[in-house]
Amino acid sequence: MELRQLRTFEAVLRHGTVTEAANALGLAPSSVSARIRELEKAVGVALFDRTANGMRATPAGERMAPWARRLLEQAEQAVREVGGGRRALRLGALETIAATCVPAVLERLARRHPGLAVDVRVAADRGLLLDEVLTGGLTAALLLDLGTALGGLGFPVPPAPLTCLDVDTVPLDLVAAPGHRLAGGRPLRPADLQGEKLLVNVAQCSFRMAADQLLGPEVERVDAGGVAVMRAWAEQGLGIALLPRFAVAEAVRAGRLARLGLPTRDLRLRLVWSAPAEEVPEVRELLYAASALPR
Repeated sequence: MELRQLRTFEAVLRHGTVTEAANALGLAPSSVSARIRELEKAVGVALFDRTANGMRATPAGERMAPWARRLLEQAEQAVREVGGGRRALRLGALETIAATCVPAVLERLARRHPGLAVDVRVAADRGLLLDEVLTGGLTAALLLDLGTALGGLGFPVPPAPLTCLDVDTVPLDLVAAPGHRLAGGRPLRPADLQGEKLLVNVAQCSFRMAADQLLGPEVERVDAGGVAVMRAWAEQGLGIALLPRFAVAEAVRAGRLARLGLPTRDLRLRLVWSAPAEEVPEVRELLYAASALPR
């Protein structure tokens, strides 16, 4: 079992497809596939199910994930201690958060500590981020949630101790094409949406989970894809969508979308870290940078 195999395993686990993992690692897809096969041969069991939609970890792959992260972390620690290098700060984030909120955190960290190495890890799997925070693979992670306690949005929370801090709010808007029958700003109730088609992403998408809590099962779900696809389909009148305000504000101003008058709950931008790591200097710096995000 080699470190390059473990890094490749972790990349496939994080990105969900061989192609995306290959792009992240700067390798050919065939090289990624070969390394996964080599690792599976070394441990004697299949680590992924190959599906039409990508690579899904088997139960053995899920058990392998924390071991891979620990082994890679130990290797990196050895390099740092032997070479006298400084510990890197590792921030995990879901894809939407990485695109919209992480740049401001990085900018503040760079101004306060120009020499601090920051490694941003983007993942579509919230559970993977939380597992990596617990095992020390990540210093902390930024994700979206509801309520006051971790997991209020409805996702499972690891039993081990995690600490969190809300660093911002993310307002949501229910939007539709301007000519939609419910457009016009009048107050709406969830019952008014019966018969509508709600454009959604995968089941673990934060905005879909928020919609499930807000609207219930009466509104038909239509699988569309990510935020950009849901917004584009809503503009074309293919359905309504519950999306973050920052993603639809420009389209609303331009008249391509209309806000529907259904009251929504703001999501919380939540920084999560492992309780034992709270006194690590890099964690305190990250807390400061994330807490000062522009409102």
